[in-house]
Amino acid sequence: MDADPGTSEPGAPLAAAPAVAPARRPPHLGAAVDPDYAKGVVLVALAGVFWSLGGLLIRLIETASGWQIVLFRSIALVLTLGVIIALRHRGRLVAAFRDAGCNGVAAGFALAGGFIGFVLALQHTSVANAVFMLGASPFFAAFLGRLVLGEPIRRPTALAMAAALAGILVMVGGGLVIGTIRGNLLALGASLGFAIFSVLLRRGREHDMLPCVAIAGAISALIALPVVLAGAPSVTAALLLSPRDLALCAIMGAVQVGCGLTVYTLGARHVPVAELTLLSLTELALAPIWVWLAVNEVPSGYTLLGGAIIITAITYQALSGARRRRPLPMV
Repeated sequence: MDADPGTSEPGAPLAAAPAVAPARRPPHLGAAVDPDYAKGVVLVALAGVFWSLGGLLIRLIETASGWQIVLFRSIALVLTLGVIIALRHRGRLVAAFRDAGCNGVAAGFALAGGFIGFVLALQHTSVANAVFMLGASPFFAAFLGRLVLGEPIRRPTALAMAAALAGILVMVGGGLVIGTIRGNLLALGASLGFAIFSVLLRRGREHDMLPCVAIAGAISALIALPVVLAGAPSVTAALLLSPRDLALCAIMGAVQVGCGLTVYTLGARHVPVAELTLLSLTELALAPIWVWLAVNEVPSGYTLLGGAIIITAITYQALSGARRRRPLPMV
């Protein structure tokens, strides 16, 4: 009788079981997007939506000056963030600011520099020039993220940044002005300030970085207050706004800037810094749309085309990032 292949003779060494390779799992089966990354993308893109309301809200202002807008918007921002931080930390405001540390203070100064730099830039250059300079923010952020955080710049991200910059150029190309060096440098400085803020958010992502936004609002208010007082005949004239303008400034601080920076700060925990600033360019693409719908300020065909290019670049970046963060296939 033939020996049973499943048995062995007494005393014979046991044969090693043949290795069975587990079935290879196709990458597309069961591959889910990292929920943290997906959440970060949604939050950062939502921040751009909030920020895009700024142009519309400023269009609705009746008499308030630019610096008055900065002052009262900053006050509303500080109050709003104070409430949000208090709720998140159960009233322990001092502990929250202490936990943000020096990194949070530095981020607050960088963001305040971006606030003030952009306002000053608009006094010395065209809106088109200032907006175009804002398009440099992802490039600054990518370089600083690589230098400070060691975050690599992926090829799809670089392609998306180049496409977004081309879209911005299409949007504002007809309004670019040559020779406004001071205004252009201020706008470029504002772009750099926002990039530094974004890098510092990523560096401090293990902590709650919302206090740095409140710090930025406080710094902006302290800088704007003496400028507003110096430009008015009296303290009353400087600080008295119409109910309509005061309400609009409050909405800017609490909703447009406050909510925008809140979701941006939370999203920064999950998105690399180069992608972070790129995704927030939804602001530039959507801003002309709200003004068109609300006050019938019809954008040009170039504006719409440029906005479509920006949205396409952002979508491509988000999808490529999601694919990269799918779990590795089982082998």
